[in-house]
Amino acid sequence: MATVPLERGDKLRILILLAPALILLALLIVAPTAMMVRYSFNTYIGGGRDAAAFSFENWSLLFSDPYYYFGLVKTMRIALTTTVIAVFIGYPVAYTIAFSKTVLRPLLLFLLVLPFWISFIIRNLAWINILGERGAINALLMWLGVIDTPLTLLYTEFSVILGILSFVLPYLILNIYVSLDGIDRNLLHAARTLGCTSWQAFLEITLPLSLPGLCSGILLSLVLAAGTYITPALLGGPDDYMFGNIIGDTINHELNWPMGAVLSLALTLLLLAVTAVYSRYLGIGSITKGLTR
Repeated sequence: MATVPLERGDKLRILILLAPALILLALLIVAPTAMMVRYSFNTYIGGGRDAAAFSFENWSLLFSDPYYYFGLVKTMRIALTTTVIAVFIGYPVAYTIAFSKTVLRPLLLFLLVLPFWISFIIRNLAWINILGERGAINALLMWLGVIDTPLTLLYTEFSVILGILSFVLPYLILNIYVSLDGIDRNLLHAARTLGCTSWQAFLEITLPLSLPGLCSGILLSLVLAAGTYITPALLGGPDDYMFGNIIGDTINHELNWPMGAVLSLALTLLLLAVTAVYSRYLGIGSITKGLTR
């Protein structure tokens, strides 16, 4: 089907309508990012001071210092682990909500979005009372006689993953639910009529049609998990830092703003690379496909 070329007046109206969004995009994203890029080439001279320069010293330090390299690898490992766990937990939950009774579905969705009404910091602090040596889990296990001494659950990588999981899980479930809710139920009825079992109908129809929501949820979960800062700071031990904590320490404690800019850009570029891979093989439009069914 041939497309009709836009007239000059139509292009002007479109530009006027897009102008507020473009201005905000330039002020809130493009300009700060450009400032960070320029700042990353400055030279740190100590005492929270830096000199304007065009040096690649900070960038070379990023690739030569194992502390930054292993921090980035560890961050992606924790983010991937959390995302995989979230998929195995979230998909059954989303499936249950999508195929539940119409009367029950609003209540289940309400319970799903309820954590968004609570501050993210408070949700993290709640895990301290649950996982601590005198927390709910240890108190219950000791009361049942399962253990004699408290388990070390808090300030470990386990507690960090658990805290991040509770943060990203609702986002993943909502993305999968939207795709599942948009599936035509007649397709499932037809498959059952033609002799498919419930499991075969799920594998041949439900799962493929829900992939856009599943993949977009995975991408969102991975990006949110990799960029988190509060959870490792509150629930992790000295060795359970993530890249966001390295950036925070570099800026707030060392007062090394040029290096902090380099680290921030490095994490941003890594997440953009993940998004580019997603777009290359799945298409960035698949993120909104499930929302527009």
